[in-house]
Amino acid sequence: MSSAKTGSHDEHHFAHHFESAEHEYLASKQGIWLFLCTEILMFGALFVGYAIYKTIYPEVFHAGAQFVNWKWGATNTVVLLLSSFTMAMGIHKIQVNEINKAIWYLWATVLCGLGFMGIKAIEYGHKIHEGLLPAKFYHYAHPVEWHGKVVENIQLYFGFYFSMTGLHGIHVLVGMGLIIWVITRCYRGHFSPHHYTAVEGVGLFWHLVDLIWIYLFPLFYLVG
Repeated sequence: MSSAKTGSHDEHHFAHHFESAEHEYLASKQGIWLFLCTEILMFGALFVGYAIYKTIYPEVFHAGAQFVNWKWGATNTVVLLLSSFTMAMGIHKIQVNEINKAIWYLWATVLCGLGFMGIKAIEYGHKIHEGLLPAKFYHYAHPVEWHGKVVENIQLYFGFYFSMTGLHGIHVLVGMGLIIWVITRCYRGHFSPHHYTAVEGVGLFWHLVDLIWIYLFPLFYLVG
């Protein structure tokens, strides 16, 4: 792996419409946090829908959880927790001007993201093959039972499963793309201890993605 340029941009020149570099940094951080709030609102609507329908049809969600492998979910939880650590270390290494080490940590974060998506691809592939799909696409060949009773509307569970984990998966892919963008800029020497706002912003987004999975894991894998 080629080494990154270091020290080429030690002094950050802020945009003309800001009073200072500190003003630019604070405004950027505020913008990132506002964006993350909209992300929380989007997922929050799905979480509210999940809570409502689970209250109305508890047997559907308990029965549906029989078809997910909690070991895969737990593995993915560990993978994302590890990725949060490597992401944080990447930011720290930039702050102490160890750009090459930061690049290694950021690549490790991308690899964790690939591992997460690989496991989800295995899970999705199995459910698609079995016909465990939402709405009209559901064509599982056997009746689903819970405590000896056939459960109706089981596709409701998979509707929430695919929509919520799928949306989360899209965010993982977007986060990986942003990290690769940051890595590219690291190679070009765009970051230093005096300027790393973009890296920190991407890190906050990645941590939010990890946090959302912490909630998705028990809701779909441990509910049964």
